[in-house]
Amino acid sequence: MMSKEGCTVYPIIVPAPYSLQSFNFYLIEEAGSLTLLDAGIDTEPCWEQFIQTLNQSGFSVHDLKQIILTHNHQDHIGLINRITAVKEMPVYAHPESIHRLKRDKAFFSLRVEFFRQLYREMGCGEDGERQVRKLEKAVRDNEKDKIQADIIPLEGMIAGLQAIETPGHSPDHLVFLDSKRKWLFSGDHLISHISSNALVEPDREGKRILTLCQYVDSLRNCMALDADTLFPGHGALIRNHQELIVKRLSRIEEKSAKIRRMLESGMTTASQLAQSYYQDKYRSQFALVMSEIIGLLDYMEVQNTVQKERKQGVWHYYAAGPTS
Repeated sequence: MMSKEGCTVYPIIVPAPYSLQSFNFYLIEEAGSLTLLDAGIDTEPCWEQFIQTLNQSGFSVHDLKQIILTHNHQDHIGLINRITAVKEMPVYAHPESIHRLKRDKAFFSLRVEFFRQLYREMGCGEDGERQVRKLEKAVRDNEKDKIQADIIPLEGMIAGLQAIETPGHSPDHLVFLDSKRKWLFSGDHLISHISSNALVEPDREGKRILTLCQYVDSLRNCMALDADTLFPGHGALIRNHQELIVKRLSRIEEKSAKIRRMLESGMTTASQLAQSYYQDKYRSQFALVMSEIIGLLDYMEVQNTVQKERKQGVWHYYAAGPTS
């Protein structure tokens, strides 16, 4: 719990597997009004921790006024339907979240075809086809996760928080600044112990979003925010966000330099780069690995440090500009 100038934040912390450490979401109480920021993952331990935190803080689900979301990913929206089945309340999210949260069939069909073409163009072969089959299954399986509540497009201020667009990790990502208390609810934009993935995604027309380029711009924009405590979606509180941003930006440049050296050694396709860079992870974490390599190549292309040529339907990349 953290209180400052009439506002109290009650973190809900649920242990998470692998490198995430925890799933974090937050109750925010001010002047008798209770808001939930993000909604965890849809598991029984998460629901139990949510109810326990409410009860220990003197609240129940019926005290909640609204839910606001940093972005549409499953580990940030998991409990919404369970909560709104107990009490109806509005859910606020970025306009670009809504078709994803409502599991819009046309969009998710477009998204599958986007990745089918993308993996072909990146030279992934059967590994790409295997991932597309997983996506097709996920579209069917995840239909049940459609958010039932009304979703209200979010712009500007809500619950004393300024919503700030920070696309990159997802196209709809928002952070929320409490300028009075110098608090920033950062979702997955900044996490202390791991880098956030700038996940490659299509826009609503099926065009690839340059997500890593967006993420770099969002990081730079957040450098100027006057905040001394960040509440992230995973892991520990962040007290030094400018230093962390410098570290994240530096790491992106280091990875870009490594990709350039690999291109200079004779590798040309995103698939070749991904297999060499990540080795065993190429198959065990295929979607994440390919997303990162494609994002780096897009970023380098914008920086004019790579150029590409299409051969027999596959993009081949080559180092460009001055040598390192």
